Amino acid sequence: MFLVGLTGGIASGKSSVIQVFQQLGCAVIDVDVIARHVVQPGYPAHRRIVEAFGTEVLLENGDIDRKVLGDLIFNQPDRRQLLNSITHPEIRKEMMKETFKYFLRGYRYVILDIPLLFETKKLLKYMKHTVVVYCDRDTQLARLMKRNSLSREDAEARINAQLPLKDKARMANHVLDNSGEWSLTRRQVILLHAKLERSMEYLPLRLGFLTGLAGIASLLYLLTRYLLPSP
Repeated sequence: MFLVGLTGGIASGKSSVIQVFQQLGCAVIDVDVIARHVVQPGYPAHRRIVEAFGTEVLLENGDIDRKVLGDLIFNQPDRRQLLNSITHPEIRKEMMKETFKYFLRGYRYVILDIPLLFETKKLLKYMKHTVVVYCDRDTQLARLMKRNSLSREDAEARINAQLPLKDKARMANHVLDNSGEWSLTRRQVILLHAKLERSMEYLPLRLGFLTGLAGIASLLYLLTRYLLPSP
């Protein structure tokens, strides 16, 4: 099994593309969902965040107040780095747990939905393939203005706050162009899924895993023969 990192930009259509992959039966892990999960009360990251930033980052029910925490680290690289050092290891642990579950179920590849895949670069080394859901800037701007009822100025400000899609597209292995009709985008997703399914890149890890299991079974058999008395 191998990992496919999928990203996009605001109003590029990434969520719609993810839905098509899921309809095709693909395994999808949303890293944002994991990031919210690992900071819930009772988890190590929650305790360490409170220790580092104080109880002012808590809501009345004990959950992390994401807005307050975001304001605390805004334009403060040191504090942002501190938060990342707390959450990123926990996110990676949960990500690997979820991935292993899909591995055991026989999936050939898993898609990781990672909004900041190219910005942070933290997870890039784990990805066999990277995919960007792209659309041209004019289309992105028009969709965002319509979807969020924003002025042109506000929509441009939100787009400018992100790494440009054309830059992400240059760094990706695969680009799904969602600038035109949705039917064309959907066809691109289906073709990419077929290509990834046909790939033999999942075999080395699976064969290595099975070889390891066979080795452990042989060792246990030899230990049993050695330790248990002969009849």
